[in-house]
Amino acid sequence: MLYWALLFFVVAIVAAVFGFGGIASASAGIAQVLFFIFLVLFVVTLIMRLVRRA
Repeated sequence: MLYWALLFFVVAIVAAVFGFGGIASASAGIAQVLFFIFLVLFVVTLIMRLVRRA
C-alpha cells in the first residue's frame, strides 16, 4: 500500500514538472488517500498485535 502511495506521489511530481496540473492534482489526491489507508491499517495491525500478546 505504501509502495502505491509513493508511486502516485512520484507520478504527481513528474506531471507537475511537465505542467499537467490536472493529472498532478489527481495523482496527489490518490497518493494521499492511499497513504492514510496505509496509516490506518498499520495502527490497527499494531493494536491487534498488542492485544494478542496480552
